[in-house]
Amino acid sequence: MDYINAFWVGGLICVVAQILIDKTNMTPARILVLYVVIGTILGGIGIYDKLVDFAGAGASVPLVGFGNVLAKGVMKAVDANGLIGVITGGTAAAAGGIAAAIFFGFLVALIFDPKAKK
Repeated sequence: MDYINAFWVGGLICVVAQILIDKTNMTPARILVLYVVIGTILGGIGIYDKLVDFAGAGASVPLVGFGNVLAKGVMKAVDANGLIGVITGGTAAAAGGIAAAIFFGFLVALIFDPKAKK
């Protein structure tokens, strides 16, 4: 059942983004930012953790989950370090994911030969 919940929750998140792309004038970049902000807000008020408990990777992997990680990191850093945690907490919490994205992006750039669209 865990796999099914992860599939339909992750799919629903993607379907909402696709509807926003198709039915509004929002650019994909604005939708991505919207998703991160929504994840941060829901994580900050404690709602998103319940969704992650229910859907697992279906809720934690998309961009909304990234916003949740940022919110949790900031809250933890503020508790430990005070006001400076507002600046450092999100970056420290998401550092592994950010480093992996940079590393694998670089690796793919080395393997493949990019070409400009014509």
